Amino acid sequence: QVQLVESGGGLVQAGGSLRLSCAASGLTFSNYAMGWFRRAPGKEREFVAAITYSGRATSYTDSVKGRFTISRDNAKNTVYLQMNSLKPEDTAVYFCAASALRLGVPLSRREYDYWGQGTQVTVSS
Repeated sequence: QVQLVESGGGLVQAGGSLRLSCAASGLTFSNYAMGWFRRAPGKEREFVAAITYSGRATSYTDSVKGRFTISRDNAKNTVYLQMNSLKPEDTAVYFCAASALRLGVPLSRREYDYWGQGTQVTVSS
C-alpha cells in the first residue's frame, strides 16, 4: 500500500520560512517523480513544484520561483519543499504526489498516481 505523508506545515508570519517533508512508503521511491501541489480556500488545487525521479530536473510555478526549492533524498524516501519569503497568498493545504512519469517533469494533476493527505500552511500578514 502506497503512503505519502506530509509534515512541516504550520503558522508563520509573512517573510518567514517553512520546510515541508513528504515521506513515501510502499513504492520504489527512486522510480517516481515527485511533486507538490496546493489548494487555497475557494480555489482549485494547483501545481507548485516538481522534481524528476533522478533529481536532475525541477520545475516551479511562476509565483514561487526564487522563493521555494524542491529537493529529494532517495536514501530516505523523502521529498522536501523549502519555502522562504512566505506571503499570505501562499496560505493553502499543501499536498505531495508521486508520478511514474519517466520523461520530463510532470506538471499536471493527471500525471500523478498517488497523493498524500496534505498539510496546512498559514501565512499571516
